[in-house]
Amino acid sequence: MGYIRGSTRSRLVSQLTILGRASLAGALICSVLGLLGGCAGLPKLEGRVASAALTDTADTRLGRGVQAAAAQHPGRSGIYPLEIPQDAFAARVLLVRAAERSLDVQYYIWHGDTTGFLLLEEVWNAAQRGVRVRLLLDDNGIAGLDAVIAALDSQPNIEVRLFNPFASRNFKTLGFITDFSRLNHRMHNKSLTADTQATIVGGRNVGDEYFGATEEMVFADLDILAAGPIAGEVASAFDAYWNSASAYPAHSLIAAAGPDAAAALKAKFAAVRESPEAAKYIDAVRGTQLVERLVAQELTLEWVPVRLVYDAPSKALGEAKDSELLFPRLEHTIGKVDGQIDIISPYFVPGKEGTEALCGLSGRGIRLRIVTNSLAATDVGAVHAGYAKRREPLLRCGVSLYELKPDARQAVVVVAPRGRARRLGSSAASLHAKTFSVDRNRVFVGSFNLDPRSVRLNTEMGLVIDSAPLAGAISSGLDRVLGRATYEVTLDGHGDLEWVERTERGEVLYHSEPKTGLFRRLGIGFISWLPIEGML
Repeated sequence: MGYIRGSTRSRLVSQLTILGRASLAGALICSVLGLLGGCAGLPKLEGRVASAALTDTADTRLGRGVQAAAAQHPGRSGIYPLEIPQDAFAARVLLVRAAERSLDVQYYIWHGDTTGFLLLEEVWNAAQRGVRVRLLLDDNGIAGLDAVIAALDSQPNIEVRLFNPFASRNFKTLGFITDFSRLNHRMHNKSLTADTQATIVGGRNVGDEYFGATEEMVFADLDILAAGPIAGEVASAFDAYWNSASAYPAHSLIAAAGPDAAAALKAKFAAVRESPEAAKYIDAVRGTQLVERLVAQELTLEWVPVRLVYDAPSKALGEAKDSELLFPRLEHTIGKVDGQIDIISPYFVPGKEGTEALCGLSGRGIRLRIVTNSLAATDVGAVHAGYAKRREPLLRCGVSLYELKPDARQAVVVVAPRGRARRLGSSAASLHAKTFSVDRNRVFVGSFNLDPRSVRLNTEMGLVIDSAPLAGAISSGLDRVLGRATYEVTLDGHGDLEWVERTERGEVLYHSEPKTGLFRRLGIGFISWLPIEGML
């Protein structure tokens, strides 16, 4: 089963697989396209105005509600997990509506679909009522939205910047040939911060598949609504990206909006809002009092130590020091592991070094469970190829591997607050959450995958949360659902891979990738031989 629409990561990996060694062709293409303006250089950043997060927001509605609660928990931040896709969408809308002074919004992907336009309309409305909006988007994740971005950027109180942009708007794919070393780095961060008081950080981009609005595939994911000091830390990280050498004002790259652009965009907003597809999301917003309860100090937040880890934006230019990267910061922040790690990573490519490190932990008696996508569930087959060749050594050293079924409609991959189990939805499932639980008392939630792209190429961010209830809920949730939601990958008596599916009628054994065709398996086998693991 494939993901019909195709994710931005899938397109990116496919492009890089084909174009990664094409620099000589790039020179020839540039000489041809130069006549058409197809290899234009990036504009200069002179004249770009630096800005910073607004910190005088304690007197806003959000500020009054958050600060009163934070005062009772000095040095801690309040957290609330957002597991259900519709809840995660509603929380974003309501946080945008609650903002009075500022919105800082940073995403890798923003689709021009139902949920994408519904949320854009909320951002537009916030600016219309005087909220300062800073919208930072990775330029690889906004296909077809240039005219929309130009219209947004032309409005008072909204400024849009594009991270690591393509110089040519009409020849983006060819940009990977002509400027591969730069464009191979992407901004994978995801955050939305209102009034520097509350923020949403996690794995979800903005698009229908992330909020359960598609019949094709739903991504099982996790975000954290966080309030208090951590919101200020996220805002400071946003400033670093916003003012970095990779963030270009949209108006310097995209043609200016025409005189009718605002009216056309408002008409588009209205059309999307009246569509049948939008109805359940509008109802979800109406039926969710999450932010109102936060403001009224009625939302049950868990106040715990929360730390932000993120890559310096200079990573996108290949200039960050090791001490400025998320992965070593994450290792330091997590600290010593005593007994158990449960890892949920949709794109899991440990490589040789990662495999050795994981086996080293297992050799010390650490219980390791890794949950990732099966080949039938993944939306990026090339990434699965990088993972597949590491399965046997991981299994031999005692690591437990579980692969999400593509039809795991009843799967629970994380657990809602207070242990209430929730369902993914009615569509086909693909894992997208990036989280792990350590010793059932610490949790990471963010954008970081355990793969070379997250470690070395893309910029990432996430929260390290000292919460035994949340960590325990994730691990306990896996205890309950792995048997029915995943295939357990094991080695048979001959040392060959087999997949165990546990059903109501008993166990079913597979000796090749379950629910996949021969040609897809052959294709993955071929890709696994290519020297592209470092780009996956």
